[in-house]
Parts: sequence; structure tokens; C-alpha cells
Amino acid sequence: MKIIVDAMGGDYAPREVVKGAIKALTELNCEIILVGKEEKIKRELADYKGSFEIVNAEEVITNDESPVKAVRAKKDSSIVKGLKLLKERKGDAFVSAGNTGALMAAGLFSLGRISGIERPAIAVLIPTEKRPTLLLDVGANSDVKPKNLVEFAVIGSEFYKEIMGEKNPRIGLLNIGVEEEKGNMVVKSAYSLLKELKTVNFKGNAEARDFFKGDFDVVVCDGFTGNIFLKTVEGFGKFLFDKMKAESKASITYSIGGLLLKPALKKIKDSLDYSEYGGAILLGLDGVLVKCHGSSDNKAIFNGIKAALNFAKRDITSKMKEALKGLEEVEA
Repeated sequence: MKIIVDAMGGDYAPREVVKGAIKALTELNCEIILVGKEEKIKRELADYKGSFEIVNAEEVITNDESPVKAVRAKKDSSIVKGLKLLKERKGDAFVSAGNTGALMAAGLFSLGRISGIERPAIAVLIPTEKRPTLLLDVGANSDVKPKNLVEFAVIGSEFYKEIMGEKNPRIGLLNIGVEEEKGNMVVKSAYSLLKELKTVNFKGNAEARDFFKGDFDVVVCDGFTGNIFLKTVEGFGKFLFDKMKAESKASITYSIGGLLLKPALKKIKDSLDYSEYGGAILLGLDGVLVKCHGSSDNKAIFNGIKAALNFAKRDITSKMKEALKGLEEVEA
């Protein structure tokens, strides 16, 4: 299989992207197309003995640009050209650490939605006490209708079945309480629809404070709520480990204890790193798109390519299309 990689996306592109691609080409059974400024890519490949297919793209969409305007104006950008290659079936998946909004906009323009989906979503696997939980949406849709949350539940369930091997994933609706009557009108309406839907294993409301217990396999919400939740988790995790590091240096006793605990703390930190699962996946588009974190290093890029390869091999898009056929009558 062939994976298309945006060489110019992310804070450390193209250096870290190219390093991750080299690792993937060496360790994974796939071909890779690097899309971006050819001269810069070749400079990063100067010491590499193998060969990559490179597609030149002279423009870069930055994180501070309006996604839709940038996609329309920058036809020679790495994101637009990369997704054009995916649309033309010259690759099986696309990986980028670039502008999330631009990636979604370009994906909609180039690939379109799969049948049965009104709003594609961004999904991410987050470690919990038991096994990873899939959270969606985490940023694509700030405002949703109840039907959209039902769609997220269906495609999230199919994704989890294929990736995690769980035959009947437990679906939760992110809310301010577990009671059915809790939440705003959109969430309450979505609860009623999900409760009646026979094709997913809906288990009710999921409170944010209980998320990490791992009692749900898939948790759905609007993109505004999901993005705040995800960034809060990221920020608190960094705060906690920075605080522990600072406290361990406060005295000789703490320093010795810190040294003894260092291997265990590193193991815990690594287990909480959701980039280990390859970043986020854009679900609902008619193609495989993986979004790595903007600050991705070569390890995260490698994991993104590995995840994209896995998703493409399992043909998850076709399975989602089939699962969505039963939603034609859901109009809320």
C-alpha cells in the first residue's frame, strides 16, 4: 500500500516528518509519497541511501490562516496536492500534521462525505484505566444536531470494532451527569435517538470525570466540547508532570526519591500519550485521513503513518458506509 505524507505540515516540518517517513519506509511494508517543497525535502534526505517518491508543492498552509480561504487560494499547497493524489487513487491514505481546519476543508472539497454522513468528525483514541476510548468529535463541528451525534456513534462504533477488535463497543454520550434528563436539548434529543437505535450498544451518558475509568469504548460529543476536553487533559497532564519534576528537585530526599521513581513515571507518561495511537483520524470523509499533532516529532509521524496503513488495510470506510444505511429515517 502507498501512504501520502504532507512533508510541510507541523511545527518541525520537514525535518521530523522526513525522519518519521524514513523510519516507516524501513520498518513498515508500504510505499510513501512525500508532498511538499522538493528542494527542502531532498535536503533532509541527503544522507538517506534509499529513495522516495516526491511530489513538489511550493505552497504551505499555516495554522494562522483561514482554512477554507487557504484551501481555495493555495492550490499548490502540500495539503491540497496530497489530497488530490488520494482522490485520484494514487495513494491509499493521507497523513498530515498541518492545519486541522484546512485538512478537513480540503478533504470535504476533494473527497466528499461518505453516504449517510452529514458532518464528518475528528476522532482520537485516549488511554484509560482499561483500554483506549475513542472520543469524537474533537474539533470539526462546534455546533451539531442530534442526528450528527447519532452518526458519530455509528461510525465511531465501526471504527472501534475494526481497530480494537471489540465486537460490541460500549457507546457513551458526553454529558454533565449520568441521568437521562441531564444536558441541553441537543444532547437530550440525541440520547432519545441513541436509546432506540438497535445497531449500536448505547450505554447512556458519560461524565467527564469518569472518562478515564474506561467504562465506555466510544464517547461522542460536539467538536467544541470535545476539543476543550482534549486540550484540558493535555494541559493538566503537562502541568502534573512538570509539577512533579519541580518538587523532586526541592530537596535531596525528594531528588533521591525522584530518581528511584523516574522509570515508573516515564512508563506512566508514555502510557498517557495518545500520539502512540497515531494521532487523530478524520471519520466520515470518503478516504483515509490521519491528523498528527502539530508538534509531532518523527516518532509521532511514524505512528501516524502506521495507523493510516492499518486503517487503509481494513477498509474501514466501506464498513462505515454499510453501517450508516440504517440511519435514513433519523431526522432529528
